[in-house]
Amino acid sequence: MTGEPTMQTTTKTAKQIFEEVWANPARAKFGFGDKLAVVNVDPQKGYTRPDLFPKTAYITDPRQMDHISTMSTRARASGLPVVWTHVAYMENGADAGVWGTRTDTPDSLQNIKVGSERHAFDDRLDIDDTVDAVYTKRMPSAFFETPLQSFLTWHRVDTVVITGGSTSGCVRATAVDALSHGYRAIVPIECVADKHESYHFANLTDLQLKYADVVRTADVLDWIDAYTPA
Repeated sequence: MTGEPTMQTTTKTAKQIFEEVWANPARAKFGFGDKLAVVNVDPQKGYTRPDLFPKTAYITDPRQMDHISTMSTRARASGLPVVWTHVAYMENGADAGVWGTRTDTPDSLQNIKVGSERHAFDDRLDIDDTVDAVYTKRMPSAFFETPLQSFLTWHRVDTVVITGGSTSGCVRATAVDALSHGYRAIVPIECVADKHESYHFANLTDLQLKYADVVRTADVLDWIDAYTPA
């Protein structure tokens, strides 16, 4: 059986579509559970410092690093787990697999090397590696081939707050995996970024409709401030 296409079309921008979806009061939320972890996905200089790496880095909210750092610091002070991931590869890039085969320039993904400036976290972030979990990952999702799942299980977490970039790439992949693993996924809008407005807002729309709650950073901070350990 065949028929006419049913896909909707529009002249609205991706941002306009997102704002309409986000403002819909009838849209049910997953909400926060009993205990959250903050998972900061790839806030590394190769993606956060366009002054150093103009071909790969991007800024959406100029205060993104401040928001991420504040949220992580307050979560840690409340006894909530904080996770940081960054991406890097072995010298020949073989562990990037197929993902590293489309280009081969100094800016290419597989040429982010462990210990390089592109691999380093943004200097504006407050990271305490004595208690925070810090993982080098190789694929989009923070869950893929890292200890994240067992770390969250140990801490009895049921909600994952996801920050970082890119919205359309590793943030989205992590949110989908979080939902697939049974977690409530929360994406604070001021804490995520992308190269282009269309990619950013189209993926925020998809996350809000299917996989996560897109919220204000203030909503997460309010929850953290009200948190009382069981």
